[in-house]
Formats: sequence, C-alpha cells, structure tokens
Amino acid sequence: MDRSEKEQLVSSLRQGLEESNLIIVAHQTGLTVAEVSDLRRQMREAGASFKVAKNTLTRLAIAGTQNEGINILLSGPTTLAYSKDPVAAAKITMKFANSNDRFKVIGGSLNGRVLSAQEIETLSKLPSLDELRAKILGIISTPATRVAGILQAPAGQLARVFSAYGKKA
Repeated sequence: MDRSEKEQLVSSLRQGLEESNLIIVAHQTGLTVAEVSDLRRQMREAGASFKVAKNTLTRLAIAGTQNEGINILLSGPTTLAYSKDPVAAAKITMKFANSNDRFKVIGGSLNGRVLSAQEIETLSKLPSLDELRAKILGIISTPATRVAGILQAPAGQLARVFSAYGKKA
C-alpha cells in the first residue's frame, strides 16, 4: 500500500469514526474470512460498520478528534466496529464475541468518553433506537385509541336503545 492509498484510508476512516457515536475496539486472532464476512454483513444490516485497520493508521485517523482516548486500546490485532446508533454496533459485537472465543471486546468510545468492555456489554443490553421509538409511539397511541373507544361507546349505546324501541313499536 503506497502513501496516497494510506492517506485515503486514514481520511475515510476518520470520516466514518467522526460520524459515529459509538466506537468499539476488539481483538481478533485467527478469525476466518467467512467469520469476518459474516460479522461485516451483520453490521451492515444494522447500520454499523466493521473495519480491520492497522493501529498506526487508526491513531492517525483519530488524532485531534473526541475519540483520541481510545489510543490506549490500540495494541495487537485490532478491529473497529462503529455506528451512529449507540446500541447497534454494541449488540452485534457482543453477540459475536459471546459466540466466538477468538474475538474479544477490549473497550471503546461513546461520544468521546472511553468505555470498558463491561460498559459496552451493558450498552448492548439496552433497546436500540428503533425499538425505543416504537415503544414511545405505542405509549402515545394507546391513550388515543382508548379515547376514541370511549367516545364511540355512548353513540353505540344510543343506537342499541333506539333499535330496542324500534323493535317494540
């Protein structure tokens, strides 16, 4: 890889990391191409990204950004998972790490705050942004449904009373 390719890689990595709220640093040793491809596919489906990058290039990409604190985590065979949704990358990464002993979450960064592996595990147990939106929508729509039912009840009762009087006469 020549210098211009490295500069382009650092630039694209910097852009991706700056746009992300969550960055997860993990160590991987001996993962097969199929396993990495499967993990990338899962990340893409969840709106997250997964990158295997040299530590020196990653350090250059995060230099001067709010995520510079993860420099202490960059040693050994490092991978990065990142996403705008703070829960998406955490869920997939932790699920993969729990099913594969050759992949270990080291830590990460959430909006510039350095996280431990335990904090990322806790984050992975939270509902995703879409799940939270659905719950809020359900909470908001439930009272409206009840109000509509209550407003329709008197009209239905009147209709039954008139129907009964009509049958009597």
